[in-house]
Amino acid sequence: MELRPYQQEAREAVERDWAGEFLRTLLVLPTGCGKTIVFCKIIEDMRGLLEGDVQNYDGQTDMVATSTKTFEQGVVVVSRMQAWVEKDFSHDITGGVDFMDNVAQQVVEHYQDVDQDTLLAVLKGVFAMKGAKGAEFVKKHTYTVDGPMEATTLNSATAQACGDRKKKFAMVFMHSVVATNLENMNLITHLKYTDKDGVTRDLELGTWNGKLVIVDDSMPVEETEDGTIYTSYVLGEGAIDFEDIGAKVPYEMGRDPAKNGGQDTLYTRQRKVFSPKGISYEKKVQASLSPTDAELANGENWDLVHSGEAEEAQRSYIADKVIPIARIRSKG
Repeated sequence: MELRPYQQEAREAVERDWAGEFLRTLLVLPTGCGKTIVFCKIIEDMRGLLEGDVQNYDGQTDMVATSTKTFEQGVVVVSRMQAWVEKDFSHDITGGVDFMDNVAQQVVEHYQDVDQDTLLAVLKGVFAMKGAKGAEFVKKHTYTVDGPMEATTLNSATAQACGDRKKKFAMVFMHSVVATNLENMNLITHLKYTDKDGVTRDLELGTWNGKLVIVDDSMPVEETEDGTIYTSYVLGEGAIDFEDIGAKVPYEMGRDPAKNGGQDTLYTRQRKVFSPKGISYEKKVQASLSPTDAELANGENWDLVHSGEAEEAQRSYIADKVIPIARIRSKG
């Protein structure tokens, strides 16, 4: 992806600081200006991973240098658009109720749902990776329960995925059936707040083992001969890098005075980056410049971040232990 002039300027400024004495650099760009894109390009420029065996410093052994390998991560820009139309006739027969105002108020919430569907498609693709190392990640980061979730499930799943880094996990996305099971076992603790009169009340949000619980019935559900399988995702700090990079014209109104006696159309567009930590979008199966959710869910399009050699056996891969993404499959 080619950087815009101001993004390239930001990239060079950061690299100048790092080449000098300033190693703690703060980059500030307005919302939607592509901070994620800038830092992905900076990562491409960074020195590679240190590999090789340490040697004995004994005054007799010659020191042999080991070459570093640079890692590359592909990120994906997901573009979506949608339009809504209102006829003048609808406005007239309802006594002046403005349907377009009503639509406009719902656009933000609507695109939040769109983004959530995109995120679930990305996670589905990540856990369908086909390469040897990708399949190894899927196996290690998937915890299967032969029955409903238990009190130890979350701790065991995060430990299996990331070992001593399991504390990096921060939230769990689950179906309401799974959440209800955990509530019945008193494993979900609801957050509380105290109102102005000093009365303490429960919030709808809850936690499980200190991890925020997000309940959503759009989570994957699979019907099998052995019963219904529910997929839950556990994500950690920085698991998914998300950036709204903006469309040239995000919103606009169009009017056709002849069509249906007159009608107004609201057109909307968005472009956003979804980048799972340590996982690269390879764009192997994509028909156009923006992937569909089905293409995002295709495991052929994803792989662990690696050093880029053509032959898989020659590549160095990022350690999957540093990727705070886990999947739990259970029957409730």
